[in-house]
Amino acid sequence: MSTKSIEVCGLTKSFNGRKVVDDLSFSVEKGQVFGLLGHNGAGKTTTIEMILGLKKPDAGKATIFGKDAGKHRKEIFEKVGVQLQASNYQAAIRVDEICKEHEALFQNPGDYHALLKQFGLEELKKSPVMKLSGGERQKLSVVLALIGNPEIVFLDELTTGLDVAARREVWRTLKNLKDHGLTIFLTTHYMEEAENLCDRVMIINHGKKITEGTIEEVVATSPYSNLEEAYLWYMGEEVGL
Repeated sequence: MSTKSIEVCGLTKSFNGRKVVDDLSFSVEKGQVFGLLGHNGAGKTTTIEMILGLKKPDAGKATIFGKDAGKHRKEIFEKVGVQLQASNYQAAIRVDEICKEHEALFQNPGDYHALLKQFGLEELKKSPVMKLSGGERQKLSVVLALIGNPEIVFLDELTTGLDVAARREVWRTLKNLKDHGLTIFLTTHYMEEAENLCDRVMIINHGKKITEGTIEEVVATSPYSNLEEAYLWYMGEEVGL
């Protein structure tokens, strides 16, 4: 039986003649935290959308648990949680209402009250979502991604807009979920986040793979001793002292 949660082979996508994702291939093992790193516009979100079957690739293929998500939507839906950058909510819906709506979509949902507590949102459950701060809304989107008790969760720039304390709180929770066997696929441009959470990372630029490996491997093949400086070097953006 395969130990791979995600397999991507030759994934390619262009918009208006511009290659946004360029022949990407990689795999993610079950129980692993895999980080896709790159600047804004590097092709990270488009890659996730193709893996999830939300966008059709021009070439290549992607599978989740050995199946094409576009062709096996219902089966994959039950096993996958998703938090995408652009999360839109009904104007006046409350936090607890949107949690109940998500809960109703799944056969064996988790306890959303426990999740809200885990992410420090319990006291806001009667608040309208539109009244939440950007950081609180971001945390709610992660809660919603986890309500279905997924085996794998996709998190796209999950801590953008969070202050340092809130970001570290989310990291702690995600590490705990990983310890319980959850596979996490995340995109980020925070190198400290990648260092704290990821077992493996892949750096992409203009949709093309630059390097891939453990944090140690990626740093070791650069002239630097930390991921932030190594990342800038891979991107051709070394900062002189």
